Amino acid sequence: MLQSASTMIPAWLRQPWPHVKIDLHIVFALTGGSALAFLALKWMGQKRIKREIQEARRLRDHGFDQMEKAVQEFKHQNPGIQAALILSLPLVELVEKLKEGSLSPERVLYTYMEKALTVTQEVNCVRHFIPECEQHLQELKKQTEKGLLYGVPVSIKDHIEYKGHLSTCGFVQSLSALAEDDSVLVKVLKRQGANPFVITNVPQSLLNYDCSNSIFGQTVNPMDHKRGPGGSSGGEGALISAGGSILGFGSDLGGSIRLPASFCGLCGLKPTAGRLSNSGVSGPVDGMLSVIGTVGPMARDVDSLVLCMKALLCEDMFQLDPIVPPMFFNEKVYSSSTPLRIGYYDTDGYFLLPPCMRRAVHETRKLLQEAGHTLVPFTPPSVDYAADELYFKGLFADGGSTLLAMFDRDIVDPCLKPQVTQLRIPNLVKKILAKIVKPWFPRLASHLNALCGVRSVKYLWELHDKVMAYREMFVDQWRKCKLDVVLCPVLGPAFTLRYPSKIIVAISSTMLYNLLNFPAGVVPVTTVTEADEEDLRQYRGHYGDPWDKKLKEAVEGAVGLPVAVQCVALPWQEELCLRFMKEVEMLCRDSRQKTAK
Repeated sequence: MLQSASTMIPAWLRQPWPHVKIDLHIVFALTGGSALAFLALKWMGQKRIKREIQEARRLRDHGFDQMEKAVQEFKHQNPGIQAALILSLPLVELVEKLKEGSLSPERVLYTYMEKALTVTQEVNCVRHFIPECEQHLQELKKQTEKGLLYGVPVSIKDHIEYKGHLSTCGFVQSLSALAEDDSVLVKVLKRQGANPFVITNVPQSLLNYDCSNSIFGQTVNPMDHKRGPGGSSGGEGALISAGGSILGFGSDLGGSIRLPASFCGLCGLKPTAGRLSNSGVSGPVDGMLSVIGTVGPMARDVDSLVLCMKALLCEDMFQLDPIVPPMFFNEKVYSSSTPLRIGYYDTDGYFLLPPCMRRAVHETRKLLQEAGHTLVPFTPPSVDYAADELYFKGLFADGGSTLLAMFDRDIVDPCLKPQVTQLRIPNLVKKILAKIVKPWFPRLASHLNALCGVRSVKYLWELHDKVMAYREMFVDQWRKCKLDVVLCPVLGPAFTLRYPSKIIVAISSTMLYNLLNFPAGVVPVTTVTEADEEDLRQYRGHYGDPWDKKLKEAVEGAVGLPVAVQCVALPWQEELCLRFMKEVEMLCRDSRQKTAK
């Protein structure tokens, strides 16, 4: 019914980026390398970028028009869809009805297509429609065996590759790069009966927890349009939160699944890197080993995450990507009712989170204790060292030069400018500034030094060795406390727009578990209260420095917005992490119901 994305993109837009450079070099040669040449180069480059942005937006809007026509045509031929009922069903119930035949996959797909259109008109979360979903729907109906996600429309993040579609990471220069094949994740989803139908928006470069880029614009939080949905899986967070998708897939390098889950009131799981395949998941900077990103699911409840992981941890995943360890979902671990020994903390000692986020930890701790679990105070070791000397130094081991080269060929989105400006400071100047500000602003001094990266391959190897040593120290402390899992805060509530890149280091609560490569999930447990807002007025943070002041400004006025906690397990123990998340979800839900009575 709809045209493929690969045929919708004109030939000139599919030309590789070097084609632009050739034109600019001709201009440079004709003008004799003068100052005029520099201005001409810049002008031509900006003009070309603006034309590409206009064309990309036109194609996106054309796709939305086609999507709307397809929905209206189906509704005309099939009146009485019962959209409200379909949208209200939890994933597990939806799959049951699809498998038993009381709901058709067509009705479910077009219902979610219509809802996704409505949602993206309000919050700008969908980057592109996948027209091939209609053809795939027909193929699903022919299958004799129905997968665990049969007939479920799913959304995928911008850089999870779908054949014939773009993976931009928010960069204009990537508008010519059409995926040659589906990512392994998409292939497995299709084999399990799921139907990817939209691709969601991301921040430029993915290395930010706002959600805006110069091509497709700003995604806002559906609960408060003056706030962001988190990032970098912010389009996913906004779409699922507003009901436009029932199951989505993001990625997480520093909190990019867990932060949108926190900001948008969702459940999200960051698995151990390697538990799910990253094959066909592109990134702006590849090859980082000290910190490894991973894909993971986002949904409205923990049951949806569990069903998703059961579907993905299958023979198809292991055959398509032999690097993934053949570990099927361990139902015995997930279903166990043995009381847990749970470590907890309300601050990592590096960034003191707002009062509401710490309150959430203590209220959840109390509920867990009352349910028969053992709660043990736990202090994560040297998080300031882990953040600057290990995480950020590893993330920007090249001093940010690879990333800056990409920004230099693009229009820098306003949300990213403070972050990019810091990276552009010459290393020598960063080091001098670090010495000057250290007495008054020690965290900034450490961060500036971290942004200088490492000096050589030798120092990079030393960094990797230090990361391994830190992981061993952390695990040793975990074992001394005889812990099963850890309960801790997550950054939130949702930030006012454009604040994330002013305090990028505030992600310490999530970044820690990327560095450690532990599975970690987020569960919403409460909301911001007037009392929280009153307590926030007294907030000074650990340091009382400009970053603490910015954090306070970023979260002010959030009464009624979701508040979440983070649940953590040791590597490869996703089932235990999910079991813990489910326990937290049930206890908090029961507590709210009792309070309501």
